[in-house]
Amino acid sequence: MSSSQLLLTSELGQSMVSLSKGKVRDMYEIDSSTLLIVTTDRISAFDVVLANGVPDKGAILTLITAHWAKVLSEAIPGLSTHFSRLDLPSKIPLDLHKTYQHRSMQVRKLIPFQIEAIVRSHLTREAWDSYRINNTVCGIPIQPGLLEGQAFPNGPIYTPSTKAAVGEHDEDISEAQAADIVGHNYADRIKQLSLTIYKTAAAYALDRGIIIADTKFEFGLDAATNEIVLADEILTPESSRFWPVEDYHVGQDTRGLDKQFLRDWLSGNGVAGKENAMLPEGVVRMTEEMYKGAFERLVGKSFDEV
Repeated sequence: MSSSQLLLTSELGQSMVSLSKGKVRDMYEIDSSTLLIVTTDRISAFDVVLANGVPDKGAILTLITAHWAKVLSEAIPGLSTHFSRLDLPSKIPLDLHKTYQHRSMQVRKLIPFQIEAIVRSHLTREAWDSYRINNTVCGIPIQPGLLEGQAFPNGPIYTPSTKAAVGEHDEDISEAQAADIVGHNYADRIKQLSLTIYKTAAAYALDRGIIIADTKFEFGLDAATNEIVLADEILTPESSRFWPVEDYHVGQDTRGLDKQFLRDWLSGNGVAGKENAMLPEGVVRMTEEMYKGAFERLVGKSFDEV
């Protein structure tokens, strides 16, 4: 795929009803049952949007999500995702197709569950920080004596969080608190789906040289069928930590093909959480290269080949 122009703001309000503009994604209504999600090249970290974006980021995230939707739907019987198609709706004028193609996807309209379903398989970052204090991660007791980066001995754990509004912070919550938010009749199904999807994806990624250290899922409810549906972005470099197998060593931090490099740069330069912080060109390019590296391993071809 040839490099696209940098898209920091989508402008489709004259063609469709604009429903929301998030930190990265803009949402439009196609019809009563279908939405269009446009993933821009905006990049956010520490709950704020940065001044400059990352070229091709929107297309990378959209195409990875579409790829996972196909892989997981084929691998997990009965799994439904909100992904419908990558084709642009006819309402979008032809002269805008080059701008919005590959960074836009049509999805089913759902009622979103207001939690983030996080699955962790390795002790890293905030999980490692918590474990060092009291041998727990998000309130879950973990066997003592583990090292940084080590896999949880009993397999991946489910650690839900709140889904905060733009500019606010997600907060870790217990499974009981998650059930109070989503409803007790849905909570266990969301947990089991999260773990099943993670384990399936982790095996797929490992075959392609990536360890998924943790990831975040979101789900919605199809009110017509009472079906829980996997929604939003799926296993992207922004919702997951992707570790190259060859760089992974127990007892130390692993640089991933994900957004952690960018977070580390912001923290190290004293601008974490600063609205409209400007990224140096080198940081932008390195972030782009890492996202494209994840894309190539997971999809099986380079971004430029798509």
